[in-house]
Amino acid sequence: MLLAEDLLLLLTDDTSGRMAVPGGPADAGLGGAILAELALMGKVDLTREADDGKPGRLIVCDPSPAGDAVLDAALAIVMAHQGKKPSAVIKPLGKNQRQTLHGRLAGSGVLRAEQARILGIFPAHRWPALDTSHEEQLRQQLAGALTGQAAPDSRAAALIALLYALKCEHKVIDPRQYGSSRRQLRARAEEIAMDSWVSAALRQVIAEAMFTGAGAAAATAGRV
Repeated sequence: MLLAEDLLLLLTDDTSGRMAVPGGPADAGLGGAILAELALMGKVDLTREADDGKPGRLIVCDPSPAGDAVLDAALAIVMAHQGKKPSAVIKPLGKNQRQTLHGRLAGSGVLRAEQARILGIFPAHRWPALDTSHEEQLRQQLAGALTGQAAPDSRAAALIALLYALKCEHKVIDPRQYGSSRRQLRARAEEIAMDSWVSAALRQVIAEAMFTGAGAAAATAGRV
């Protein structure tokens, strides 16, 4: 299962099938997860001080197919953005991924697709859980890392870094079940996330989106 699919499972409420975070940040998070997957596969990386050009820019190390339709399409996007900051590809990578990945998870029997209506008028999709075995195992692994019981492997660390950027680690792991607090959980997630350049890029994208939204709201209020 892709990191993006794991993240989407964690962000989708098992009972209601609704997202635990707003759509914009969720889409950015999925873009970050796809980028993190490509990085873990050794297909993309950042330039260093010793490389030509500016450091911290995207570079494709291995352009060969990844063997997954989502990842192959994502690799093409990164190739088109080589030399740019990683934050430049987060939104393009996450575009339309919720629908695609929810559909894949439903097709594999992990989620159930439901049709609903918002306010009884607007159509909406809901994705309640059918098989929670993988998600439960994933939560246990993340809980162990976030409560200091175990060191995370590379994939768990990437997921924690993404959850930290989305500020929703406490929505995935209830710290009270482990004798911890939200502050402690947040501090541990931050410690793990500091090694992730994808998490830093995702935090930048979310912060910029929030700033843009706040500016637009202020401008609208000023015209009233």
